[in-house]
Amino acid sequence: MTALRKTTTALAPKAAPCAIRAERTSDIAAREALLDACFGDTRHTRTCQRLREGRAPAEGLSLSAVREGRLVGTVRLWHVSAGGIPALMLGPLAVEASSRQFGVGAALMDYALAAAKARGHRAVILLGDAPYYARFGFSAGKTGELRLPGAFERDRLLGLELSEGGLDGAWGMIAATGAPLKSKRERARKALLVPHAA
Repeated sequence: MTALRKTTTALAPKAAPCAIRAERTSDIAAREALLDACFGDTRHTRTCQRLREGRAPAEGLSLSAVREGRLVGTVRLWHVSAGGIPALMLGPLAVEASSRQFGVGAALMDYALAAAKARGHRAVILLGDAPYYARFGFSAGKTGELRLPGAFERDRLLGLELSEGGLDGAWGMIAATGAPLKSKRERARKALLVPHAA
């Protein structure tokens, strides 16, 4: 018998009319449009994108914020090696402009970090604005010896230990370690091999 997986939904702070849930296939087009609106046409050329290209996000750590039936926020986390230390790379985090006043970004961050910790992950790294991410516990305290595969601003490379010592000894190049994405052809072939219920 196959166990059904329950998707947890959480309300955003300040009683915002928003729920956070696992990302669904039906969210993809809206997610991509939101990321384009927030980060522009050059988002695919950014340094952190090199760590995401051709990789699947960490299981259970692709989240959507939905308000009145529409996607208004997204965050995803990805498996990386921080100089040999297993970690997650957070990003991108995006919230549509009209929903930012409701604390959707903070709710997504809180939910994502709690979910990562619950899944046993020990550290999260991101490239972002220190004043914004400091409130979630991120700092450059243990990322000074880390590098990214491309140009980046050193003071924007931040880390958070979800368990004490999670980034101890982290140095060198941050590299992607997540599962490779399956091609459309491979997914279609697999779908044909799975017996359908009559």
